[in-house]
Amino acid sequence: MITSKTNFLALIGNPVNHSLSPIMQNAAIKYLGLDLIYFSIPCNEKDFEIVIKSLSKINCKGINITIPFKEKALNYCSKISPLAEQIKAVNTLKPDGNGEWHGINTDVEGLIYPLKNLNLTDKKGIILGSGGAARSAIQGLTNLKMSEITVISRNQISLDSLLNDFKNQPSLKGISLKNPNIPDFINSADLIVNTTPVGMINHKTTSVELPFGDDFWTSLNSETVVYDLIYNPQETRLLNFSRNKGCQTINGTKMLIAQGAKSLSYWTDGLKIPVEIMEQAIKKYL
Repeated sequence: MITSKTNFLALIGNPVNHSLSPIMQNAAIKYLGLDLIYFSIPCNEKDFEIVIKSLSKINCKGINITIPFKEKALNYCSKISPLAEQIKAVNTLKPDGNGEWHGINTDVEGLIYPLKNLNLTDKKGIILGSGGAARSAIQGLTNLKMSEITVISRNQISLDSLLNDFKNQPSLKGISLKNPNIPDFINSADLIVNTTPVGMINHKTTSVELPFGDDFWTSLNSETVVYDLIYNPQETRLLNFSRNKGCQTINGTKMLIAQGAKSLSYWTDGLKIPVEIMEQAIKKYL
């Protein structure tokens, strides 16, 4: 029961109406008997600063950050974890008791969770997009010891910034969407990770679109694993298209749960989080 003593956790992003994080987090919170509630806060870019500063001054015990604020949120942290510093993106904030935030990144661990048993060592990976989620993907695929990691983006400015931040990663390269050799990259990839929001419910593009358009995918081969970080809908058009090509496909559900469990553990000072309760809670919504 919510009382005057109940503290809260929040998800900030745009869009967030599609998010299942409140459902799975509140299920875990109830199971653990914590006097907390988790809800989402849709936030326009121009309002982000006032929202995040205001939350640091009230009874907010933690924040998840999602698209498009994972890089911007770094500017509002007094301390960040080495991993968050390395990839220049945070997705989990915790108050330090002095009106400031400490930031970590749980996305990397969440992202590689469904990939750990695929033996991707010395394989070729492609990442679509160059935002905050792409940064987590780069680190994740590096941790999996992939031999080549290629980022493809239509935004040259964010691509250049990303490549500069990861300039010590010899396996990493970035190419523009205009590169004529893209069909060869797609055809030879062992893993393709979509970090763009194309296909997401409530995104400004339609759910029937493929990232970067249909022509981009003509050379996809059936041996490639296609991993879409979107979980709502459970099967995007990209995953449907790839499955019909014979590819192994993975959606973002397991990443959502794994990163969310790690965030809740961080906010609660290391409590063991009931991952199975979180998974059961969102099944009916997928």
